[in-house]
Amino acid sequence: MGQRLKGETVKLITKTKTGTDDFGAPIYKETEVTVGNVLVGQPEAQDITDELNLSGKRIAYMLGIPKGDANTWYDTFVIVRGERCRTIGKPVYGTPENMPMWWGGKVAVERYGG
Repeated sequence: MGQRLKGETVKLITKTKTGTDDFGAPIYKETEVTVGNVLVGQPEAQDITDELNLSGKRIAYMLGIPKGDANTWYDTFVIVRGERCRTIGKPVYGTPENMPMWWGGKVAVERYGG
């Protein structure tokens, strides 16, 4: 019998603008949204090298986004296995009917902070 893929629970950090400071800069409130069944995988060596050469960012994980998930995965933070990460670039989505299993999109993340 083949090995079964299993998603994990991650926390997506959403930002809501709550106002502006005295200098006109926006003030945001961060909220953690729990997202289940996210596939957490290691990036391919070539993907790490390509991204490092293009943007200077080092991919830590590739995340498989569950089909039907309506959260914003672009330019946001994600807690993966207890580590604060930041998404790199825009997520890539396939046609749900043509995607096997439970995941319909993917996004790369880098470790962020200490």
